Amino acid sequence: MRWALVKVSLAVTAMVVLAFAVPLGLVIKEMARDRAFSNAEREAAAVAPALSITTDRDQLERVVVSAGTDDGMAVHIPAADGEEALRIGRQRAAAEDIAAVRRLGRASTSTVSDGSALLQPVALSTGEIAVVEVYVPGSEVTNGVGTAWAVLAAVGVALILGSVAVADRLGVRMVRPAQRLVEGAHELGEGKLGARVPEEGPTELRLAAVAFNSMADQVVQLLANERELAADLSHRLRTPLTVLRLNAASLGEGPAAEQTRAAVEQLEREVDTIIRTARDAKPQTAAAGPGAGCDAAEVVRERMAFWSALAEDEGRKWRVAGADRPVRIPVARADLAAALDALLGNVFRHTPEGTAFAVDLHNGEDAVIVLVSDAGPGIPDPEAAMARGRGSGSDGSTGLGLDIVRRLAESTGGDVRIGSSVLGGTEVRIWIQLDGRERTPGRRGHRGAVRRRRPGRRSLSHRVVSTFNRPRSLP
Repeated sequence: MRWALVKVSLAVTAMVVLAFAVPLGLVIKEMARDRAFSNAEREAAAVAPALSITTDRDQLERVVVSAGTDDGMAVHIPAADGEEALRIGRQRAAAEDIAAVRRLGRASTSTVSDGSALLQPVALSTGEIAVVEVYVPGSEVTNGVGTAWAVLAAVGVALILGSVAVADRLGVRMVRPAQRLVEGAHELGEGKLGARVPEEGPTELRLAAVAFNSMADQVVQLLANERELAADLSHRLRTPLTVLRLNAASLGEGPAAEQTRAAVEQLEREVDTIIRTARDAKPQTAAAGPGAGCDAAEVVRERMAFWSALAEDEGRKWRVAGADRPVRIPVARADLAAALDALLGNVFRHTPEGTAFAVDLHNGEDAVIVLVSDAGPGIPDPEAAMARGRGSGSDGSTGLGLDIVRRLAESTGGDVRIGSSVLGGTEVRIWIQLDGRERTPGRRGHRGAVRRRRPGRRSLSHRVVSTFNRPRSLP
């Protein structure tokens, strides 16, 4: 906007300067020419009284010398009563032009070498017409014109520069509030809820700043209300959880009872975490800082041990691969456990009893892949399944579990893909980036994009494909 205003001002001012300077320059040139010929007419008029009295050469020469223009003036007297024609001074005009002026009886100009000549007719006492020739040099015709044009050019340039400077200052005054509005929008988009914009500048931008600040206040209020609602809803779960914990305590001893009590304890911890997170307004899947994270192999073993009891009750075969050695990832332990529980819960919820499943952990130089596959009917529309709130389309599916998994992967710069597994059902691949160098601000919510290959990624992908191409057997 700033440069647009400067360009418009430059164009308009240049057009105005040209519209006035060009005609004014031509007028100055014409005025200088008129001034030169007016001086020549006065010189010719100074000789006319003497011609009307006498035609004596000596007297006329004295008159011409007294006028101080002896080299620039000539007098042409025609022959009369047997006398020869008389010429005083240097003739520059052509004889035809002099004869034409004598015949017509009116003044005229003639172009001569290095200038012009004014031919002025004068009536003699004898009735003949004498012609006074006054030489007007070309330098006198253009005297002062160059200086005047230079002054006009300087004034025009000064006007253009002044208008550009004024337009630039006005542009800064208009652009600066717009820039602050853009910066405030970026800060608000980055999660800085305290970002506000000064209500300054032109009326339109001031109204935009007011609307932006009002919108930011509403966003803060809506988020606060959402956090309070989440905390209140989570707090309401404490009563039924207390009943479940008391009932689980009365189940006695045995693997099923222990599993039930462990599940109730974990559910209570998750509810407490949700309440604290909602109160503190901290995202549960925020990127871990340097040195933070967990051992993915340990979390996989722990969660598979939890789900194995239910798998045995439903007659499901299961397998774990790649979890025999430590695998460090930049993800919080609770987040990875929640993601695995979401995927394994989907297997138990959306596949028939007796359906086999497997969890594979692959460790690479810059990424870790977690594969959860099953032998169920599969997901007909993976893109719809990844959409938050839509799910796979089956009963009881909301898509929130897969969204938890996706947010966990994207918090490290990775992604989530859904495809067909070698078991015949669904395969969910969680790509966890170890260095996070591919994280971009607009990455969240972008699904199915083709990522740029990085060193080491080809070998890890090849290892994953080779592993799944080998024959497998479930216990």
